[in-house]
Amino acid sequence: MGGAVGLKGTDGPGTVEEAIKRGAGPTSPARAGQFLSHLKTFGLKTGLKVAPGVMGEDAAKLAGLSYDVVGQVKIPTSARDTLSVARTMRQAVDLLVFCGGDGTAKDILAAVSDTIPVLGVPTGVKVYSSVFAVSPHAAAESVAQFLEHRTSTRKGEVLDINEEDYRANKLSVKLAGYMVTPEVGTLMQASKSPSIANEVLEIEAIARYVKEEADPATTYVLGPGTTVERVALEFGVKKTLLGVDIVKGDGTILGVDLSESEILKLVDGRSKIVVSPIGGQGFLFGRGNQQISPHVLRRVGLQNLIIVSAATKIVSLRPRRLIVDTGDEHLDEEIRGYCRVLTSYREEMVVKVE
Repeated sequence: MGGAVGLKGTDGPGTVEEAIKRGAGPTSPARAGQFLSHLKTFGLKTGLKVAPGVMGEDAAKLAGLSYDVVGQVKIPTSARDTLSVARTMRQAVDLLVFCGGDGTAKDILAAVSDTIPVLGVPTGVKVYSSVFAVSPHAAAESVAQFLEHRTSTRKGEVLDINEEDYRANKLSVKLAGYMVTPEVGTLMQASKSPSIANEVLEIEAIARYVKEEADPATTYVLGPGTTVERVALEFGVKKTLLGVDIVKGDGTILGVDLSESEILKLVDGRSKIVVSPIGGQGFLFGRGNQQISPHVLRRVGLQNLIIVSAATKIVSLRPRRLIVDTGDEHLDEEIRGYCRVLTSYREEMVVKVE
């Protein structure tokens, strides 16, 4: 729930309270609702077992599904409840579905290990593990295929992201372990992969071209990541690596490590958004940059997106596609199709967006 307000997650002590103080609300209920609504359209009628109250029951009730409640939780809920319910569910279901990010995935791993197939519905800020579907709709389709015995299983990586380092703009990733997850091809995301050395020259060329074409009076929203960080250096700006900053084309800094509400105060239909997809996954929006929200995208306009990526990053994607999962399914559909990606100095690739 901390993504839109610039907190980069809520796994650490006191971060939930800070997120609420900044005006954030839980995102999991809405995303769980989307997942369950889509699951209903795929014909699921019986066999759904949910955790009590806010951990599943409320969303199932709103979706109009029949369900059985399993386990007990305390209010307010915590990671202990996740562990407890997951251990109980392990004995009661064929497939365990959870909503959250990498922190929740790590809790589920501790509870069930590789004893039962698991599928993640992406609702967190840090969603780099390969046990997650690419969206709530994809998660529902994955469940349908699994229950109809149209898919096998595979081992999915659970990545441990150090949240304190993450907030300090250091991406520290470790492999926490593996869970069994459905093998449903492009409905599931890959794990994040690091940049490789031969991307450096391409990124430098991209940065030079963006700066040359920049209008000094235009406002530029700079998304997270090393590629956009290099663009910022061309503007003479030291960027927040994992946050969202805003600068003028002349290098004037308007704001650093901004929340959604702060961005909305600084942008209009003449602004530009510079963003780069996540390596190995291809996510353009909805992973690690929730501050660039549907509200921000609509205000700036999709015609004002500048998508930048080293060609080697795009070519290494399997399949070769970019993915959007903004939380607004109508906006996602507007973005889907084909887009131009700046891959070097005056060089572009046309890439499919799904």
